[in-house]
Amino acid sequence: MLLRTLLFGLLLLGLVGFGGVAWVSLRPAETPVAEAPPPPARAMFLVAARPLRAGTLIKPEDFASQEMEVDAAPAGARRDSREARSELFGAMVRRSLPQGDPMLTEDVLRPGDRGFLAAVLGPDMRAVSVGVDAVSGTAGLIWPGDRVDVVLTQQINDEGLPLHRRVAGETVLPDVRVIAIDQALVQGAMGDGPEGNRQVRTVTLEVTQKQAERVAVATRLGRLSLIVRSATGGEGTAEAMPAITWGGDVSPALRAGRGVAEAPPQTLQIFQGAAKREEFRF
Repeated sequence: MLLRTLLFGLLLLGLVGFGGVAWVSLRPAETPVAEAPPPPARAMFLVAARPLRAGTLIKPEDFASQEMEVDAAPAGARRDSREARSELFGAMVRRSLPQGDPMLTEDVLRPGDRGFLAAVLGPDMRAVSVGVDAVSGTAGLIWPGDRVDVVLTQQINDEGLPLHRRVAGETVLPDVRVIAIDQALVQGAMGDGPEGNRQVRTVTLEVTQKQAERVAVATRLGRLSLIVRSATGGEGTAEAMPAITWGGDVSPALRAGRGVAEAPPQTLQIFQGAAKREEFRF
């Protein structure tokens, strides 16, 4: 009896095991779920903020940042960074760029690149540099492409002239184009400080040969200042040279001869006894 029960249990266990193996082998395999591909990498690139004509000198407002797929960006596209923006300041556009077009390396000619000046200058024009400081150079507000007047202020050391004629200011160059700023013709090299905090040292202007000679003489006579012209005034507007502005035209006190009066000379007399010995004036 015990043997029969044991055999029956073994048979039942075998049937259960066989059934389990058959169920597993006959069950349809689960279809693996495909993993979604990662999204394409995206980055911010510099593009033209407005239509730019060939020959334009790039200003900060001429480019903007736009997001696009890294793999879809054309070769030579510039990723938006402080360094990339600095390299574009003052660069010349080689071909016309529609709004939204990426600014490719081949599309711009940067200051300091070989052939930059030759490409920027108009026919029969010259380049001349003027030394300026934060005040005379309008505190870093001038960009390549701006048009300026060059004003000479000089003090005339001639004691024979009245006071109101000893200081004079005059425009020596009206309406000339700025083509570069700072040493090595590198405009907008912003350095480590905030944008616009640079101390401008030189401004390069596009002038005729005669105007270049006027600048050379003016730099020896006195101080030069740059006056920014309106962007809506047109380029190369012909105008008569303005008259000289004298110190008396600015200061009514000088014009009326009521400047600061010189102190009268002091006299020291030395006596010995009743006779006058010496007299000193100072």
